[in-house]
Amino acid sequence: MSETTAPVSAAASASATRAPAAAGRARAGRVALRTLTVLLALFFGVASATPKLIAHPSAVEAFDTIGWGSAAMYIIGALELAGGIALLVPVLSGIAPVALGALMVGAFVVQMTSFDGENAATPLILIVPLALLAWTRRDRNADLVRLVTRRG
Repeated sequence: MSETTAPVSAAASASATRAPAAAGRARAGRVALRTLTVLLALFFGVASATPKLIAHPSAVEAFDTIGWGSAAMYIIGALELAGGIALLVPVLSGIAPVALGALMVGAFVVQMTSFDGENAATPLILIVPLALLAWTRRDRNADLVRLVTRRG
């Protein structure tokens, strides 16, 4: 019998059929994480930062209620926009969800203290996918540290 006509063992056959299935699941996972990343980047860049950066009346009113004024509104809007963009930059994609998560913790505290819990669920809901991204991209933080500490 030649190599090409040798019978294939059951274990080898099962392992060969599992490999493509595992590769397909891994690819689906990567696509889902990339989709989640883009959706979060759009949310923070467009839906959350833009009203603050263009001084939409609702954002101005909210920051007046808090008592922080327009300077804080622009700073938080800029932080949200920077975080949304950083989610899409590979070397920053590990630290960006951590930073945005911290911003959402602050947003939750403000919602609870200044607005009696109105819309407090939104930052909590956003923390969940941000934590998932932070966990799955934690290895990128080592790349960022190497880049920052690299000596010329």
